[in-house]
Amino acid sequence: MDHVFAVLPQFTVACLVLAALPGPATAMYLHRTIRDGRAAGLAAVAGSEIGLFAWLVAAGAGLTALLQANRILFTALHVVGAVVLAYLGVSAWRAARRSGGGDFGAGLVGRLPSGRTPMAAFWASLVSTAANPKAAVFAFSFFPQFLPAHGPVLPTTFALGTIQVVIDSTCCVAIVLLAARVRGWLSRDTIRRRMERMLGTVLIAIGVQLATEAR
Repeated sequence: MDHVFAVLPQFTVACLVLAALPGPATAMYLHRTIRDGRAAGLAAVAGSEIGLFAWLVAAGAGLTALLQANRILFTALHVVGAVVLAYLGVSAWRAARRSGGGDFGAGLVGRLPSGRTPMAAFWASLVSTAANPKAAVFAFSFFPQFLPAHGPVLPTTFALGTIQVVIDSTCCVAIVLLAARVRGWLSRDTIRRRMERMLGTVLIAIGVQLATEAR
């Protein structure tokens, strides 16, 4: 636990920055909240956080070392993540150009399970996070920097992963509760287009950063 306490300040700041950056998961739980209500939005957050924790555990279980040992796989992870994020960013911008295009994030989640119950929102969010390059690249590129070079890695992974999930969940739940209170305002076409543009810009910027890191 000494290692956890040693890296906790830097790790907490990193988690807060990551939680503040919008991404596919943000589009998922906001889409479900605006369309189906608070319960569906909270269920989507739960699915997203379970998926994120699974990525972190995978990183701490030794897959990171495999990727770092194989430079081609490590570079491929960044390239694929960059392409997918750029595609999602362009999709968000295209959705913003369509008048009456539906709820925020609809263009990014159209191929996921579309049921309107909280359970459907949970599974759709879990699937989205499992295929989320932002979560994967964070788990395999950034998270390992906070793991010990020697000693028990897996317990540290669970401890830091839990801290990450608690911080991220708190931010996401706060956003869902706020979105649920202003559903009518967020459903306006003008507001939706502005949110889509902001999401698209951030996703493209992260994609460009990943592509640069892959060089």
